[in-house]
Amino acid sequence: MDNRVKGAAGEDLACRYLEKNGYKIIERNKHYSRFCELDIIAKYKDIYVFVEVKTRQTNSFGVPLEAITRTKYENIKKGVLNYIAENNIKKYRIDVIGITLKPELKIEHLKNV
Repeated sequence: MDNRVKGAAGEDLACRYLEKNGYKIIERNKHYSRFCELDIIAKYKDIYVFVEVKTRQTNSFGVPLEAITRTKYENIKKGVLNYIAENNIKKYRIDVIGITLKPELKIEHLKNV
């Protein structure tokens, strides 16, 4: 499976997971630069939640959440700060979702990273 296809499939799974757990999806794949894309922007009660999604076919080369490096996190944070400034948002948090597709589907959701 191509990485873009796998990533899009992972984001679709993450959106369904979030919606099932009471989140409202506001926007997907918001770009701020070639280094910064916010995968999912959702709302949970009165809090905006910015979700980074990492999907892996298997854990053979590490778990999905290990792919979020300090540099990646800093780029996400810059995008979040731009978005909240543009939209006058006061309450927000950053979450990450790791998805492993095989041998069985596993979704790990870390809140307020």
